[in-house]
Amino acid sequence: MKKIVVALLLSIINCQLSIAQIGTWRNYLSYTEPTEIQEAGNYLFVLASGGLYQYNQKDQSIYTYDKVNGMSDVDISHIRWCQQAKRLVVVYTNSNIDLVDTKGNITNISDLYSKTITGDKSVSSIRIDGQYAYLICGFGIVKVNVQRAEITDTYMPNNPDYPTELPAEDNSDYDKYIDVVKTLKPGGPQHNYFGYTLFSHNKLYTANGDYNHGVPIQVLDNNKEWNIYQYEGISDATGVSFPGSFCFDVDPTNENHIFAGARNGLYEYRNGKFVKYYANHNSPIESFNGTDKEYQIIAGVKFDQEGNVWILNSSAPTTALVKYTNETFKKFDHQELMKLNTRTDLPNRSNAELSKIIIDSQGIMWFVNNNWVTPAFYQYNIQNDDITAYENFVNQDGTHLNIKSGVKCVVEDLNHDLWIGSDAGPFVLERDDILEDNPSFTQIKVPRNDGTNYADYLLANINITSMAIDGANRKWFGTLNNGVYLISADNMVQIQHFTTDNSPLLSNTVKSIAINPTSGEVFFGTDMGLCSFMSDATEPNEEMIKDNVWAYPNPVEPGYTGPITITGLTLDADIKILAANGALIAQGRSNGGTYTWDGCDQKGRRVASGVYMVATATNDGNKGTVCKIAIVR
Repeated sequence: MKKIVVALLLSIINCQLSIAQIGTWRNYLSYTEPTEIQEAGNYLFVLASGGLYQYNQKDQSIYTYDKVNGMSDVDISHIRWCQQAKRLVVVYTNSNIDLVDTKGNITNISDLYSKTITGDKSVSSIRIDGQYAYLICGFGIVKVNVQRAEITDTYMPNNPDYPTELPAEDNSDYDKYIDVVKTLKPGGPQHNYFGYTLFSHNKLYTANGDYNHGVPIQVLDNNKEWNIYQYEGISDATGVSFPGSFCFDVDPTNENHIFAGARNGLYEYRNGKFVKYYANHNSPIESFNGTDKEYQIIAGVKFDQEGNVWILNSSAPTTALVKYTNETFKKFDHQELMKLNTRTDLPNRSNAELSKIIIDSQGIMWFVNNNWVTPAFYQYNIQNDDITAYENFVNQDGTHLNIKSGVKCVVEDLNHDLWIGSDAGPFVLERDDILEDNPSFTQIKVPRNDGTNYADYLLANINITSMAIDGANRKWFGTLNNGVYLISADNMVQIQHFTTDNSPLLSNTVKSIAINPTSGEVFFGTDMGLCSFMSDATEPNEEMIKDNVWAYPNPVEPGYTGPITITGLTLDADIKILAANGALIAQGRSNGGTYTWDGCDQKGRRVASGVYMVATATNDGNKGTVCKIAIVR
């Protein structure tokens, strides 16, 4: 029977796409800078850029380790091979410990990490003696029985039994194998800092997103190859340092044409190569004091629909808003942006971090000031050069929102309302209130459902650092030290709260979020690297036809118990799963452009082998299309 079903499947499925299962995580880590190498028989363990990979010298295969496949933490400081125990001792910068064997089995020892100790717990080196590893810490020495995976002793310098003679630190394998390692290609980006991300043209574009990290633009193409933009030689050409990019935008007509803002000016790239630098010598861009070439701060860059590039110049003496069109610059003078006057020697500069430009569905530009002096966000009408500054934030209850460090980000949802992220939490400027002179801001109230009439403001006082709206109009919130929240389309339900403790999220500080609208993959840019989560919502299609509605995995093979995903649907589409005889098996509504089926009937029983029909209809009742799913039990 199984052979018959598979044969039938091959005749009805036009194509197979390899897409990660909903709910799975991926890490995109750098392995470019090897610092320690340990030989383990036929294998080499390599510590590079804070990550770990294993090289098989026999077949030249490479296996990378991260939180997705079992590692307990991120940012490794040291590794040492214990030959007697046949395990690699892995120590993280936060003093967590993993033991790894050559088969990929991982055992965690969290005692040092979790224990409260007076003094510095960081490990400066690892010494191996038989089955024991001695961890040299700031406060003393920790003895680990690697065979038994336990800490057996702790020595303080003033104790009588403090070991005075330990094996020498041995990193000879590094010198022996470094030339071999330099030829290996573990894959991944060049750097692990992702403060700014943008998904465009089926590619993930990334940058460091701040003033000084010096990370080049890194582009992930179709989840396969990383393209690292030019960074070498740029300082020689510009006469200033290369601090990396604070922000950038991709030309909507040419995915290989980018303008990037930085601490010291504006950079233009074509096909990954630097082509031109704009600063006070050839443009209206200004230094904060009129002379310092290293501080001509461009923290906001955006292409509009006509191909103009809008530029925000922070801490500038005379103007903050500049437009670039075909080699020509134009300045726009708006006193609403000139509020940075805390320094008596440099009064009346533009606000210190004008950034995060978006252009909404109505063609209106929005951006924020992420600075404590004047926390604000702005509405700019491109057509009539009119600007509105929002600096006082009062919610629907008349309560003043106490924003201290700045407004972090702004995004438009699918209802065309504006969401604003701040250190006081998220709040909303509803579309109908945009033209009001003194609009009130909505803080979403979530009922407690505890028998009272009380409600709490959504994520009140959570420091929101980044936001994104998925295809189902759900809200993703990145935070400072609080991980990631996913909130339902009606804003009433917390669907997920990912942290480093309950998920493979690399850091609880999430600086940027970008979403692949086709696959639903949500990328989290953190200070410790880039990771992603395959969500169950995609951008809906305008219509459903057989060429864009399909299911995966297909066929569903024996033993598979995960979700079956139907994608390519219209918004809020009606879905019915039917048996070959037309009997209704399951039904529901799409999440954006996606519907997930658990492979069970309406009574919760796993369905038998066979070919099942997926019938679709739009939310207003118009017939959609049909696709087929083969299940092999």
